[in-house]
Amino acid sequence: MARLPRRKVTIIGAGNVGATTAEQIVAAGLADVVLIDIVEGLPQGKALDLNEAAPVVGYDVQVSGTNDYADTTDSKVIVVTSGLARQPGMSRDDLMAKNAGIVGSVVRQAAAVSPDAIIVVVTNPLDAMCHVALTASGFPPERIVGMAGVLDSARFRSFISDELQVSVRDIRGFVLGGHGDTMVPLPRYSTVGGVPITELMSAERIEALVERTRNGGAEVVALLKTGSAYYAPAASVVEMIEAILRDRRRVLPCAAYLRGEYGIEGLFVGVPVVLGNGGVEKVIEIALTDDERAAFHQSAESVRGLLAKLPA
Repeated sequence: MARLPRRKVTIIGAGNVGATTAEQIVAAGLADVVLIDIVEGLPQGKALDLNEAAPVVGYDVQVSGTNDYADTTDSKVIVVTSGLARQPGMSRDDLMAKNAGIVGSVVRQAAAVSPDAIIVVVTNPLDAMCHVALTASGFPPERIVGMAGVLDSARFRSFISDELQVSVRDIRGFVLGGHGDTMVPLPRYSTVGGVPITELMSAERIEALVERTRNGGAEVVALLKTGSAYYAPAASVVEMIEAILRDRRRVLPCAAYLRGEYGIEGLFVGVPVVLGNGGVEKVIEIALTDDERAAFHQSAESVRGLLAKLPA
């Protein structure tokens, strides 16, 4: 009897985020993984190392490393982590221009051999790179999704857990908007055991946690001195991949393309979505106060401003 092909996830970029994502996917037995990178030997070496861990950890899925997009053919999910970190003396506009070129190139190559894939974008600036991936792939918008809200919400939940000394398992956090300092955490929709955190701590403490969430990535960067976060981003990507591969129809905060929802047209912005086998299967609209809506629209306008600076 012929063996059925296993599901395949391609991860573009074999750096810390990409390799850690691969490790978590195979440890969970979700899919075979193809690590691809421009650097010869890097994805092959990390793949070999992960395969050699399999007998100890006990997973049967396989990891392969390559520099050739032909090896990524027929992937169900393509994760884009490749890009540059901001260097001393480099403006944000310079970084965006360089990463737009990288993301556009890798997505075109990957999409050509996996035309039915769902693309999960991780490269920053996240919301703008989703637009680059949309144009480069030619895919329908529901098959492009950005990993931002899952990570931002995870950070918010972690800080709430530490503040209240309760299990993270009982905490739900809600973050909307662009990935960055204009993100909009929503305390009214953030709960501990179903109880809104507005009932459990003062407005001042909540605002402190909200501000820490907005600066969560920068806090990690400042501590590391070189490099940026990768454990939490990888875990966030894997939660999204699991929802897609197993058609969980999870309600997760992701960067999704809006077609009039929340009064926004033609932008990738962080909102709650139903994520399943078809990608973004539904955008969920929640009621916002006037202040929350104003903050959300301000965040969306900052994304629109980024798009205006993308190279033509």
